[in-house]
Amino acid sequence: MKVLIQLYVAWFKMGLFTFGGGYAMLPMIQKEVIEKYHWATEDEIMDYYAIGQCTPGIIAVNTATFVGYYQKGIIGGIVATLGVVSPSFIIISLIASLISNFAELEIVQHALMGINVAVCMLMINAIMNLWKKSIKNIAAFCIFALALVLSLFTGLSTVWMVIISGILGVILSKAGWLKHD
Repeated sequence: MKVLIQLYVAWFKMGLFTFGGGYAMLPMIQKEVIEKYHWATEDEIMDYYAIGQCTPGIIAVNTATFVGYYQKGIIGGIVATLGVVSPSFIIISLIASLISNFAELEIVQHALMGINVAVCMLMINAIMNLWKKSIKNIAAFCIFALALVLSLFTGLSTVWMVIISGILGVILSKAGWLKHD
């Protein structure tokens, strides 16, 4: 029961204090899930993010579900998922009841612009951390470069990019060019 409460509270905090979606949540996930509770390793979180990117739904919700399920099975997945979505549900309900009164206020618009800038910084930080953990040799860089080119210059679905990258990872690992720590 203690772990279920910890799952709910930890994911509630992440849902409450993270703006900008799953990638902006990475620093908090690292502090709560990896460092504080040791529910997953950094590699596992990256795996959850990759799978979460391919599966329907929001990355943060998918990751919470994976971590919760890994800790306490189906009930853990449900509790962690409820934890991460509860703040959004509460906040959106409050905002919906007040938005028509405050949306046009200049201070509200400026506050949202400031939040957007902070979210960009959080995303850059998450990308830099992913880069350090993932791009460790020329083969990994080649997979990255291919995914970048496919992302920028084609309409290829993210799901296909992840599948192609996974297949390349297996092939390059079997060839001895891609090492996993």
